Amino acid sequence: MGLGSIKEAWQRQTKDFGHTEGSTYSVLILDNRGMGGSDKPLIRYSTSEMAQDVVEVLDHLSWTEPRSLHVAGISMGGMISQELGLLIPERISSLCLISTAPRLINTVGFIENLRNRINLFIPRSLDQQIEHTGYNLYTEDFLAAPDQIEHIKQAFPTNGDRFAAGEVTKRTNPTIFDRKGFVMQAIAAGWHHKSEEQIEELGERVGGERILVLHGTKDRMITFYHGELLLKELGGESAGVTKAFFENQGHVIPIEKRKEFHDLIAGMVQKGENLTKNGGK
Repeated sequence: MGLGSIKEAWQRQTKDFGHTEGSTYSVLILDNRGMGGSDKPLIRYSTSEMAQDVVEVLDHLSWTEPRSLHVAGISMGGMISQELGLLIPERISSLCLISTAPRLINTVGFIENLRNRINLFIPRSLDQQIEHTGYNLYTEDFLAAPDQIEHIKQAFPTNGDRFAAGEVTKRTNPTIFDRKGFVMQAIAAGWHHKSEEQIEELGERVGGERILVLHGTKDRMITFYHGELLLKELGGESAGVTKAFFENQGHVIPIEKRKEFHDLIAGMVQKGENLTKNGGK
């Protein structure tokens, strides 16, 4: 998951893939160190160490077969997924990199970049935290639209109200949302740096045809430039990389574009399975 997020943020996808289509897919979600049910050590975190955490969970489950894993990571989770692709490329059947970056580059100017970084750590009221986070993650139209969750007894008036309720629940529970863990995760994401050569290696070792780069053109958290850069350094469409750029979309495409996201992931899973079956790289 992304910075400060917990595994429950994937609830729509676990319902779609793990329940509605549970006879087809097996789904594994986990909390990164520092959040949710995972340990929250007060040490410096790195995306490479967090990827090793994932490998240890996979090893524990004996999910070790060649080309058996379909990995999807968003934001900081996409950074961890890059590290995972370099650690165990032979196990990965498809790799979906969502709203993420090979490294963070200032695309908004020095003052705005400095303000954005400082804002991560300034103590704020809960209302201010939620407003600031919602603005960075979602489009205004989505937040204002009627609640989209189906088959529930108590709907919220808007998507924004549902998001706010979830954030209140998370941020007021110190066993789930730990401020020290958040800071350590922010340091890990801020220091994530994969060079052009390393991203090229990622594309070669996993295989370009097995990789999806997904980004929204109006992403305020990790700007669209980073998605374009990641696609380019992986070798682009000429290397077989699948490009999915959503016009006027924000950071959390899996929620805003749930159906389209489902179809993209399902398509990449099938593509990876077909490549393996046919003896592809």
